[in-house]
Amino acid sequence: MAKIKVEGLTKVFGKKPKRALELLEQNKTKDEILKETGNTVGVNKATFDVKDGEIFVIMGLSGSGKSTLVRLLNRLINPTAGKVWVDSEDLSTMDEKTLRETRRKKMSMVFQKFGLFPFRTIASNVEYGLEIQGMAKEERADKAQNALELVGLKGYENMYPEELSGGMQQRVGLARALANDPDILLMDEAFSALDPLIRKDMQDELIDLQNKMQKTIVFITHDLDEALRLGDRIMIMKGGSVVQIGTPEEILTEPEDEYVEKFVEDVDRSKVFTVGNVMMRAETINMDKEGPRVAMQRMKDAKISSIFVVNRERKLIGIVHADDVSRLMKEGKNSVEEVIDRDIPTTTKDTVLKDILELLTYKSNVPVAVVEDEKIKGIVVRGTVVAALSGSEVKLNGISS
Repeated sequence: MAKIKVEGLTKVFGKKPKRALELLEQNKTKDEILKETGNTVGVNKATFDVKDGEIFVIMGLSGSGKSTLVRLLNRLINPTAGKVWVDSEDLSTMDEKTLRETRRKKMSMVFQKFGLFPFRTIASNVEYGLEIQGMAKEERADKAQNALELVGLKGYENMYPEELSGGMQQRVGLARALANDPDILLMDEAFSALDPLIRKDMQDELIDLQNKMQKTIVFITHDLDEALRLGDRIMIMKGGSVVQIGTPEEILTEPEDEYVEKFVEDVDRSKVFTVGNVMMRAETINMDKEGPRVAMQRMKDAKISSIFVVNRERKLIGIVHADDVSRLMKEGKNSVEEVIDRDIPTTTKDTVLKDILELLTYKSNVPVAVVEDEKIKGIVVRGTVVAALSGSEVKLNGISS
């Protein structure tokens, strides 16, 4: 379900916007329109939607239109053409009073510059938006306290901004945005002023918060690594236009054009692709009813030298190897239990490939088992991981890279 829907959204800065719109319809470029009319095209016919509860990242280089676009989403600036709907309500037709109420109740914005009042305490800074809404002192203090606890700043309420680090100040800005419990967070280059280590901490913080809150977040960045790390979907902009929208995997594996291809060529894929992208079907036997002969036949059919062992509920027990199974057959044994290797590497579908590279070398002759609720869902082998990270042609959940 779309929380935000955008259709043909356009912003032209200058004195002849109608003429600029006519030229856009003729597919004139941003530079050509500037030369002919003196107008600047900030956003050019952007059409997309943002799903309820997702982190939707808008990224592009400086001048791509991403910061203009986010301000169009809450009508901090008015569009030249096009529509924005929030919960099916058209922002472009709202009067000022209704628009203010929509912003207060549904949207909050976090900027690159923290914008904290140096003479106010941390708690007072977080309360500020609620204060100007006329909320009672006790209620706004409770909301501010809850927001500070969410971002890990409990105990800092009575300190002042100058007493906090840059990362902590940005947490205050985030707490201020969260204090009114908005449905939508608009974050414009919110972490770009922070040094790399603090920036990564804040990205982790946002991911953790999102797991708890399930807000709809529109996050603006010029940093592809940040976009890939945070985004459920990513929209890439160039010259005011939308170039491509997709999941991180789709952006990496199916770049729309040469511009996107150049963007992603140096990305560390091990930080983006997950186990779920490369896992394969696991061959198994049921220990409760199948013995050495069934195990050996399945290994021969699949051309493998080991097979995983599960119980009736398909819960993973361990793995057996062909040499051991062959010995059991010679000895006339009917169960594989005595040769099960129970010390096997396991992971989950959501684990990024970077975090399982060490597991792949833990036991080089044993695939990594993908487990959910103790049940085996698949396996990861070294070859598919290497192929995915090298960009070789390998099927990734239906996506070729």
